[in-house]
Amino acid sequence: MDKKFKIRKDDTVELIAGKDKGKRGPVVRVVRDKDRVIVAGVNLVKKAMRKKSQQDRGGIVEIEAALHISNVMIVCKKCGPTRIGYKIDGGKKIRVCRKCGEGL
Repeated sequence: MDKKFKIRKDDTVELIAGKDKGKRGPVVRVVRDKDRVIVAGVNLVKKAMRKKSQQDRGGIVEIEAALHISNVMIVCKKCGPTRIGYKIDGGKKIRVCRKCGEGL
């Protein structure tokens, strides 16, 4: 059974815990089996990379590491970080902001 998360790829999220608390960015990937998300420009870690080709430079690069999904909160355009609710609109289930009721 696949887990259902309220956060999806390309959602703007804000970190609510950890070293980068308060930073915002779009979700690059959702790792369902480990309950984690990767957010662009956040939780950067240094990683030693091997040369893959003649032109490619190896060495130490900074990449985004995965964060636990409980440490991020979706951002509503109107009211900021919020929780997500659902509304059924003509047979379609849409995600809505819990604060202002606007669709996300």
